[in-house]
Amino acid sequence: MHPLNHSRRRSPRDVPARRRPRSRPARRARAVLAVLLGLTLGVTGLAACSGGDTSAHSIRIGIKFDQPGMGLKDGSEYTGFDVDMGRAIAAKLGYQEDEIVWVEAVSAQRETMLRNGQVDMVIGTYSITDARREKITFAGPYFIAGQDLLVRSDSDISGPDDMDGHILCSVEGSTSAQTIRDNYSTGTLQLFPVRSYSQCVEFLAAGTVDAVTTDNIILAGFAAQDNYTGKVQVVGNAFSEEHYGVGLPQGNPDRCLAVNQAITDIIAEGTWSRLLQDNVGTAFDPDATLNPPTVDDSLCE
Repeated sequence: MHPLNHSRRRSPRDVPARRRPRSRPARRARAVLAVLLGLTLGVTGLAACSGGDTSAHSIRIGIKFDQPGMGLKDGSEYTGFDVDMGRAIAAKLGYQEDEIVWVEAVSAQRETMLRNGQVDMVIGTYSITDARREKITFAGPYFIAGQDLLVRSDSDISGPDDMDGHILCSVEGSTSAQTIRDNYSTGTLQLFPVRSYSQCVEFLAAGTVDAVTTDNIILAGFAAQDNYTGKVQVVGNAFSEEHYGVGLPQGNPDRCLAVNQAITDIIAEGTWSRLLQDNVGTAFDPDATLNPPTVDDSLCE
């Protein structure tokens, strides 16, 4: 895998303007106290029971089940940076690990799941965009990634400008492939949407598609898997910034601020760096000029 190149051309994707976030530590503190008081009084708050033998006090967190290094389900085990961030945030909000119910949240269904009450939060490489904010609330960001390409090791594709005449795979509900077609293609790029990134990478290795696009940290996790070593590689030419947020239902700004305070504490305590290193440290070098990020309390308004 080539080393990542942090120089990039900004894609005019629908991401929040880069400005110094407004901090409201006092309001965040009150929000956290309100959440904890609710827990003490027996209010379920963020979550309700979700089938099985879950307790009355539980939290349902939507994650990806098929993204190595970020969100992966293997039998009854859940691993990845997003999963560990979910555990850490839940702990800050007063939940024990056995009170977390993990729910698969595929890209095309995330807003629907939050709006319908199927999950209480989504932590699944979920880019903050204005279009999504019309339907849900975001806390964060908790990580800033960049869009890139995964190609076969013998490919001559070196960036999005080389994609004309090729087949590009991405998942349904993601804007990554459309960004390349809108901003880098002259019209001969063919899009190949599927349900999951793991399917995309399988098609790439088999020669069905020519490239997979999504965020660099996700692609690096796949490239580091034993079954793909030497077969695929990240191009290393990131061309956007993707601000990952924690998706929440609309209508509860105090809950959002409490999650922001949890993220801030996780970063300040050094937990964020440790979790990132534990999950993708050997396969990915994040942009130190952007990470760890500062949460934006104005997202909660």
